[in-house]
Amino acid sequence: MPTTYRSLFRTPEFTPLFLASSAQVAAQTMSGLALGTLVYRATDSPLLSALSMFGPSLAQVLGATTLLSAADRLPPRATMTGTALAFAAGTALLALPAPLWTLFALILALGLVASLSGGVRWGLLNEILPKDGYIVGRSVFNMANGITQIIGYATGGVLITLLSPRGTLLTAAALYAAAAMTARCALTPRPPRATGRPSTGATWRTNATLLAPGPRRHLYLALWLPNGLIVGCESLYVSYAPEHAGPLFACAALGMLTGDVTVARFTGPALRPRLGVPLLLLLAAPYLLFLLHPRPSLAAALAALASIGFGASLLQQERLMAVTPPELAGHALGLHSSGMLAMQGVGAALAGTAAQLTSPATAMAAMAAASITVTLTLAPGLRPVRPPSLSPTPERDAA
Repeated sequence: MPTTYRSLFRTPEFTPLFLASSAQVAAQTMSGLALGTLVYRATDSPLLSALSMFGPSLAQVLGATTLLSAADRLPPRATMTGTALAFAAGTALLALPAPLWTLFALILALGLVASLSGGVRWGLLNEILPKDGYIVGRSVFNMANGITQIIGYATGGVLITLLSPRGTLLTAAALYAAAAMTARCALTPRPPRATGRPSTGATWRTNATLLAPGPRRHLYLALWLPNGLIVGCESLYVSYAPEHAGPLFACAALGMLTGDVTVARFTGPALRPRLGVPLLLLLAAPYLLFLLHPRPSLAAALAALASIGFGASLLQQERLMAVTPPELAGHALGLHSSGMLAMQGVGAALAGTAAQLTSPATAMAAMAAASITVTLTLAPGLRPVRPPSLSPTPERDAA
């Protein structure tokens, strides 16, 4: 079983999956920043700018209810290659001059493809690694995503200045194509993990099983809701500080990286169950200070501090895998990914609407307050459960 980060990269197929995923994350961050800037310059609308960056996530709802069964019923290598090529083609089309409605239709179509892509990727990771190695492997992906987002947003900001938003979109399309080539040439052909044809009925039945009342449903809500509301805050960076959005996104990614490293490497099994709620509260609290309209440098520091709280997601995923049957692991991870991204799209829509009616700073504070409220509501179900003693002493029985 892989127990260290170094040993993970000795595991067959882990490295090419890691590289293909990192290329896609870099492309996604660069294209999102470029698209948000392009739409904001054309419309001067915080709502449309937020939706252009995070609107694809809204399509995850449709994908999670219709396509998700395909994540286990299609060959992983072919599916990963095909979805990356679809992203490459779609991002290249976004760089072409087009009416706004055409742009958003294409954004939603790419979001539908993304709902399948996440399930396939994390299902394959779960297949490559032993079950007990999944959390360590996923933490590596989370940390790499943080680093890649820092580089991607910083590079995207530079490319927008040097090449224009459309040139940045074409660069992102080339990165998606590189991810497709990596998957096609370096991953081993594998049969589908499950038998049967993908169908909406199969997706619905498995979703109903996973979301039945109990600990799993509570964990899904904790993974989706606070996270999505705070991503709504992030979706307003462009309208809050148009000339400093890249550094804001980069600092938020740095905070997320810090949180993942801290949770994965410096917290033990006894402490981890107690960190979930405090990290979720940290995720939201710094954004309350945006009511004071902090200057960009202070706003970037607040964003970095808040994003440390994203480390809570790793803890919740660990608990989710512990309460999920092995045969449903791939679908469960796809549902987590799709639901999380869908709620991020909802958060962006809510934040953009609030900013349209008030201001970006006020909307950020309102979203943070909502996230804190949701976290405190869910907190009783997220408390660590102490296992009963198998052989209690007479004194304890008497007590």
